Amino acid sequence: MVLEATIICIDNSEWMRNGDYSPTRVQAQADAVNLICGAKTQSNPENTVGVLTMGGKGVRVLVTPTSDLGKILACMHGLEIGGEINLAAGIQVAQLALKHRQNKKQQQRIVVFSGSPVKHDKKVLELIGRKLKKNSVALDIVNFGEEDEEKTEKLEALLSAVNNNDSSRIVHVPPGPSALSDVLISTPIFTGDEGGSGFAASAAAAAAGGVSGFEFGVDPNLDPELALALRVSMEEERARQEAAAKKAAEDAAKLESGASASHDVTMAENVNPEGSDPEKKKHDLMDDENAFLQRALAMSVDDSSSTVAVRDTDMSDISAEDHDLQLALHLSVQDGAIDQSGQTDMNHVLADQSFVSSILASLPGVDPNDPHVKDLLASIQSQSESKEEDEAHKEDEGK
Repeated sequence: MVLEATIICIDNSEWMRNGDYSPTRVQAQADAVNLICGAKTQSNPENTVGVLTMGGKGVRVLVTPTSDLGKILACMHGLEIGGEINLAAGIQVAQLALKHRQNKKQQQRIVVFSGSPVKHDKKVLELIGRKLKKNSVALDIVNFGEEDEEKTEKLEALLSAVNNNDSSRIVHVPPGPSALSDVLISTPIFTGDEGGSGFAASAAAAAAGGVSGFEFGVDPNLDPELALALRVSMEEERARQEAAAKKAAEDAAKLESGASASHDVTMAENVNPEGSDPEKKKHDLMDDENAFLQRALAMSVDDSSSTVAVRDTDMSDISAEDHDLQLALHLSVQDGAIDQSGQTDMNHVLADQSFVSSILASLPGVDPNDPHVKDLLASIQSQSESKEEDEAHKEDEGK
C-alpha cells in the first residue's frame, strides 16, 4: 500500500452549472471527489487528503491534508460556483501545500478536475509540469466537460512534462448517461499504481454509498466483520418491519370485525324495531303478576296469624274431592266443642258453694271461713255466671 499525501483541485467555475453530466457537472464532480477521498484514506490509515478550489475569486484551500474523511466530505457541501478557473495557480498552491505536509515520507500527488476551457498557454503548463517533476510530485488529470482539441492538447503536454515512470495519468470522460464516478472507478486513478488492486475501488464505492457489486458496498473478503454486522443489522431491521406490518394487519382486522358486528346489530334493530316492545310488555306483565302473588301471600299470612276463626270455616265451601282436608277440619271442630263443654261443666262445679267449701275443708291448713278464700270463691262464681249469660245471649242471637 502506497503512503501518499494527495491534494484534489476542484473546478467550481461557471461552466459547472451545465447539465450534460447527471445531474449537473458540479454534483458529478463532487461524487467523484468523494470516491477518491474514500479510496485514498481507506487504502492506508496514514494517507492524507486535502481539497482546494480553482474558480471563483481565486484559489482557496478548503481542507489541508488530513486523514479525517468526515471533514473532507463536509467541505464539499455548499461550494460557491462562479468565475473561471486558474489552473496554473491551483497546481502551484497544491504543490506548496504538499511541500508542508507533516509526514515527509508520504509521496506527493495532485488530482486535477478540469471541466472548463484552459486559458493558459501550452508553454506555461509545460513549465509547471517540469517543476512538479523536479519536486517528485505526481499528477492525475480528469478531463471532462468542454470537448476542445486545444484543451486536450494542453493537458496532454502538461502530463508529458510531469510524468515520471508512468506515475501520472490522464482520463478523458465524455458526456453521457453514465455518472462521472462510475467511469472513473475502473481507471488507474482509483486502482492506484499497484494495478488491478480492488481494495481502493471497493473502499471508494463504500464511501460513495455502495456503487460496487458487493452487498452493502463492502467486500466480505476484505472486512468480514463489517459485512457480517451489516448483514445482521439488515436482517433485524427486516424482521422488525415484518412484525410491525403483521401487527398493523391484525389491528386492522380487529377493527373491521368490530365494525361489522356493530353494523349487524344496527341492521337487526332497523329491520325489527318493534321486536323489543313485546318483550318489554311481557316483562311488565310478569312483574305485575309477581307483585300480586306477593301481596296475596302477605294477606294470607296476616289472616292466619291474627285470628283463630279458621275453625268456624263453613264446610260447605270445601270441595267434596278433598276428603282429607274435610276430615281434618271436622276433627278440629269436634275438639273445640269438647273443650267448650268441659269448660262449661267446670263452671257448674265451681258454682256449687257447698261442694267447694267441703273440698277446701278437707285440705290441710286451709280455712274455708278465711275472708280471702271467700272473696276468691265469690269472684269465681260471678265470672262463671257472666260467661253463662254471654253464651245464652249468643245462642239466642243465633236462633
